[in-house]
Amino acid sequence: MHISKKLALAHEQDKATFSFEFFPPKTAQGVQNLYDRMDPFIDITWGAGGRHSQLTCEMVNAAQSHYGLETCMHLTCTDMERSQVDQALRLAYKAGCTNILALRGDPPREKEKWEAKDDGFKHAKDLVKYIKAHYDDHFDIGVAGYPEGCDDNRDVDVLIDHLKEKVDAGATFVITQMFYDVDIFLDWVEKCRDRGIKVPIIPGIMPISTYASFERRANWTKCHVPSDWYEALGPYKNDDAAVRDVGKDLIVQMCRKILDAGILHLHFYTMNLAQATRMILEELAMTPEKSGLPLDKPLPWRQSLGLNRRDENVRPIFWRNRNTSYIARTADWDEFPNGRWGDSRSPAFGELDAYGIGLKGTNEANMKLWGKPRTLQDVANLFVRFLNGDLDRLPWSEGSISGEADSIKENLLRLNKRGLLTINSQPAVNGVSSDHSVYGWGPSGGWVYQKAYLELFIFPSIIDTVIERLNGDKNLTYYAVNKKGKLVTNAKDEGPNAVTWGIFPNREVVQPTIVETVSFLAWKDEAFRLGEDWAKCYPAGSGSRKLIETIMDECYLVNVVNNDFHQTHEIFGIFENLQPQDLDKVFEDSPGDENAANGTRNVLSGDAPVSAVEKDIVNGEQRKIPFQTNGVAFSN
Repeated sequence: MHISKKLALAHEQDKATFSFEFFPPKTAQGVQNLYDRMDPFIDITWGAGGRHSQLTCEMVNAAQSHYGLETCMHLTCTDMERSQVDQALRLAYKAGCTNILALRGDPPREKEKWEAKDDGFKHAKDLVKYIKAHYDDHFDIGVAGYPEGCDDNRDVDVLIDHLKEKVDAGATFVITQMFYDVDIFLDWVEKCRDRGIKVPIIPGIMPISTYASFERRANWTKCHVPSDWYEALGPYKNDDAAVRDVGKDLIVQMCRKILDAGILHLHFYTMNLAQATRMILEELAMTPEKSGLPLDKPLPWRQSLGLNRRDENVRPIFWRNRNTSYIARTADWDEFPNGRWGDSRSPAFGELDAYGIGLKGTNEANMKLWGKPRTLQDVANLFVRFLNGDLDRLPWSEGSISGEADSIKENLLRLNKRGLLTINSQPAVNGVSSDHSVYGWGPSGGWVYQKAYLELFIFPSIIDTVIERLNGDKNLTYYAVNKKGKLVTNAKDEGPNAVTWGIFPNREVVQPTIVETVSFLAWKDEAFRLGEDWAKCYPAGSGSRKLIETIMDECYLVNVVNNDFHQTHEIFGIFENLQPQDLDKVFEDSPGDENAANGTRNVLSGDAPVSAVEKDIVNGEQRKIPFQTNGVAFSN
């Protein structure tokens, strides 16, 4: 959505809103850390001469497509070839970005002043005209405003004339340079309105993290700082924590004065730091937790804002905890499984080697996070820690455990303590308000429902018993598949089974989450690959590597849906009194032995014979033969 439209909608609702500016970090880890902090609409800086242009475009694409954040891409014309501008605009368009902040920009560090390329642009208004001429109204175009002058022109009145020219050329909103004197800003806004500048004006707010950075930025922009600010901050200049606290109070007072003046949007220059900005928003009661307002959650999963994806409304549940990889694997789809009963089999899922699909983090970081497990019980304990909130992530989740699991946490803990490793689940929900803080999604005034769902790894020593019990419960639909692709299911056909749905006034039933065969088999490849990636964090021949490889080689990935949405706990009864053998079997190191993991077949399943569902797998190859389950034929 265009930023100007978002601002107009918020103004109609008399709702204060906020946004953040980020810049491209210098390291890959910095980029990932920044993604973990992003959230409402954001803008991403460009860099003098486009020196960060590639990373800026990549971050815009990730923010729009993977994180569902409305993104405004900075684009400067300083020292930029026209071909570079064209490339940036094409990439922004392809990413689904609909907002550009058009700037003249600063010169690269090695040059004393900015200069236009022979085929480039001299002023920001020229860039605005160019974007409008080539993309019409696709992009909302923002421009910079300077309440106290800019580096090479301190005449505020002349700069307002320039701003009017940029707006007349097609700019639709203004973001200001940082300031600390609200009276100067409000007087400047009034001057802009008197000159006929009617587009939204967004104040740029710079939080205070340290005294040194506060002074440096104020001096750099030559903005006026009220004397009482120095008096308040000066005594604490050597205490960063105290400076943040005092600075928070000063910025909050400033923001309240802006909001009271009827300007309801605040734009924070975060400098990629979260704490100071978060403190301000919490004090202003603008965070979801403090505001008491319902979360804007149109669907139970985070929507992508990538090109052609904004109307996507159905997804398989398997990627519930892996949003980024789902987006990456469906990036080239030309259609999406929308509609009352969506079906994701039409386009092929992408390959597993695409960006964002593999295991997150470096080998060293992952070994530090998950330690060096040597027994299945060690692995089970990691899953227990994750459920208890003591681990930030597991290989099969991009983040920490959701609060939705609270109602079934004890059930999940009992399974994992016995070595039944759960990687996805949801409780049954029999009609709660769409505004519910945990389960709610969609527009207000609706009711949402969901079936109990469970996905876990099961060992061969107990798989036959699990399958027998699943077949004995008419309420349950299941799929079980091993790494080689042997599939067992009692599903009557390959069509989708809705596991989440909502009922809203004046709308058809919305069913945004499904389980179905084709997508589960695509997910199976990813689920086992994540386990293999985890194993490869450890040296070849190590006990930890052998253990995790054996789990992936032997286990079945099983998902179960309870089609009676009144029942939350019945699904767990299937696994009552079951656990794999040899939970405490220790996998020893074999230094230098690249084939140390060989010969471990059935170690975790004890002396149990090869299970019935494995008998058609010979010499590690999958036979292309049909098999029967509950009278329904499938071909694997």
